[in-house]
Amino acid sequence: MEVFGGGRMGEVIAVRLDRGEDVLGSIEAAAKEQDIDTGVVVSGIGTLDRARLHFITSSARVPENEFVEHEGPIELLSIDGLIADHTPHLHTCLSIKDKVYAGHLEPGCRVLYLAEIVIARVEGMKLCRRAEAETGVSQLRRAD
Repeated sequence: MEVFGGGRMGEVIAVRLDRGEDVLGSIEAAAKEQDIDTGVVVSGIGTLDRARLHFITSSARVPENEFVEHEGPIELLSIDGLIADHTPHLHTCLSIKDKVYAGHLEPGCRVLYLAEIVIARVEGMKLCRRAEAETGVSQLRRAD
């Protein structure tokens, strides 16, 4: 375990996404446009007409992933995660009729009617991710 302290919550940014926009790409673009090097996505809700997620499928040392796609209408129940080095790592929970799906948010999640994302800038701490040599898993590190 490694603990990264010394940061504090700063400015809060709200992002409105419109029909047809890609959720992950838009969050990444907003982080770059607003120069959010390190941040926290604290809320994300909306509707989608297409969703793409991945989740792990084994407990082996080197992870195995499965990618899934869903067609809408889809309720976007939540998005949360971290932005490190301007790059989001986000997880999501979706509802399609009477089923709920969760996983790692991937490109290809397209807004149906709207999406609303709230990002808080982290000040006093710069984080990045670096791949672990043995597994290739991208791990959080202090960058400053």
